[in-house]
Amino acid sequence: MFDRRYPVTNGLLAVTTAVFLLIQILRFGQTTAAYTIFEFGGMYGEAVRQDPSQLWRLISPIFVHIGWEHFLFNSITLIGLGYQLEGLFGPRRFFLLYMLSGMMGNLFVLFFTPGVVGAGASTSLFGLFAAMALLRKFSRSRYLQVLGQRYMMLLGMNLVLGLFTPSISMAGHIGGAVGGALVVIFLPPLVEKNLFSGKQIFYSFIGYLAVFVLMLGIFYLV
Repeated sequence: MFDRRYPVTNGLLAVTTAVFLLIQILRFGQTTAAYTIFEFGGMYGEAVRQDPSQLWRLISPIFVHIGWEHFLFNSITLIGLGYQLEGLFGPRRFFLLYMLSGMMGNLFVLFFTPGVVGAGASTSLFGLFAAMALLRKFSRSRYLQVLGQRYMMLLGMNLVLGLFTPSISMAGHIGGAVGGALVVIFLPPLVEKNLFSGKQIFYSFIGYLAVFVLMLGIFYLV
């Protein structure tokens, strides 16, 4: 049963599901082929290098999944995390945290593995893990500290798992985590809006933009 109190989580899941079902229907028998994933919005850095107008692929891979296992695992994780964190951050902040984390993760995929077709919501999900792990250290709320401890364990376990699973994009996961850690400083949860100082908020926002501009600049110029 979907909880109507969390419209962003439900909306993200609806778009993710719609894209996945379209792939299953329109490309039956070739649903996990690299070309299919690219065609429906997957990241492929070399194509983006040749055609900068395809930078929209920094966003689209968040909603594209490679096979049923990939889709179901990320969808279940999204529901579990989303229903918990959307309530803490509010719909707007949660949406921005999810999307900006995913974009940073896809930027890392673009930069470090340009010859690989990649996709999946895990870039965004790792951003949520890292955001909560950071709150464990800075939050004054005992509840957020305990919650953050759990997310820190999830972050560590999934990063270790990625080391032994060749099909997992470590670049995307690490990039998503970097994005989430930066974004949560300038978009903290509603229950602790004043958790970080003005300087911390400013530098985290500038830091996010700087990483984006620097990596894209190097990608296109080198």
